[in-house]
Amino acid sequence: MFKRLFPLALATFAVGTDGFVIAGLLPDISKDLGVTTAAAGQLVTAFALAFAVCAPVLGAATSGLNRRTALVLALSIFVVGNAATALSTSYEVVLLSRIVTAAGAGIITSAASSTAAAVAPAERRGTALAFVMGGLSSATALGLPLGTLIGGADWHLTLWAVAALGLIAALGIGFGLPTVSLPAATLAERLAPLKRPWILGVLGTTILAQCSAYFLYTYIGPFLHGVTGESIVKLTLLLFGWGLGVLAGTLVAGRLTDRFAPHGVLITVLGVSLVLLLLGPWATASLASTVVWALAWGFCVGVPVIPQQHRLVSFSPAASPVLLGLNSASVYIGIALGGALGGLTLTWLSPDKLALPAAGIVGLAILLALTTTRTPEGVAPAEPAAGQRAGAPEPKGSSTPVT
Repeated sequence: MFKRLFPLALATFAVGTDGFVIAGLLPDISKDLGVTTAAAGQLVTAFALAFAVCAPVLGAATSGLNRRTALVLALSIFVVGNAATALSTSYEVVLLSRIVTAAGAGIITSAASSTAAAVAPAERRGTALAFVMGGLSSATALGLPLGTLIGGADWHLTLWAVAALGLIAALGIGFGLPTVSLPAATLAERLAPLKRPWILGVLGTTILAQCSAYFLYTYIGPFLHGVTGESIVKLTLLLFGWGLGVLAGTLVAGRLTDRFAPHGVLITVLGVSLVLLLLGPWATASLASTVVWALAWGFCVGVPVIPQQHRLVSFSPAASPVLLGLNSASVYIGIALGGALGGLTLTWLSPDKLALPAAGIVGLAILLALTTTRTPEGVAPAEPAAGQRAGAPEPKGSSTPVT
């Protein structure tokens, strides 16, 4: 089973690396393209926003295709987008190519997760989902720092490396994956749960939590410049520490959510994140303290997605694919807002102080989370996507959103 799933995991690993590695390359990209760091940061925003829009729209448009065809098509777009980014010499073309890349990425994550569930035996479906979507969380811990290290020589090389991963995954899927056809779901059916105020509150909390995280993380290079200087090795070390924290938070989040109330886990972790962000300007005074701070903050960033997924699935198990897809889009909307707001803030606030407004945003997330602590009772569950198999197992919580 895992032999078939490996190309899918490689595809999600490529998407995870590609989505956020730009944050570690901003200084070189801004210098090479002749734009400000804030403008270069909008490449992260554009990718995230395009992903958030394309995931439900293109997911619905391609849901009638067999999964192998959809994945090869999406990976082809993904590879072309990254190659175009690597070849581009102007900011405008790079921005457009990032949007194209995100369109392919938005299809990949949903198609990979649904394919994993379809090809695995029923009793191992959860394991299959965790293995495939684990590629995204692994990218946080490994792909980002490695991509940044490669990009230290030339940022174009990182994009070529990601394109190569996408090409290998496409070949593996094209030649090694059987034809998998699943019932189609319309865009209207995917968006129907947004009529529920409680769901809007949960998704809004996801948006604010991610906005806070990527308000700072998008500009983590400039934020940590005082402790890293021009050393790409030091920055890579700190990114690796942050990624390990995220991975640890993801792994622990499942057990915490099973043992304690999901909303309690969420609010507690957001509260710790608030404290860490408030301490950020002072906790990053030395390399040693910054490593500890990055690990701790990364842990807090890695936890919230799991209890949020659990809350949505508990609200309506039958509609979990749709609800998790909306949560995924919310994650990327938050990332896009974080990058945009962080860039605007850099015009009047020095980079080493960016953690403070990020703390304000996570404070808003806590307030909104407090208004959704009680799951509505007596509310008819949201309708499942068209053609959803009766009795299909509920998706397991994963460290990275499933669209």
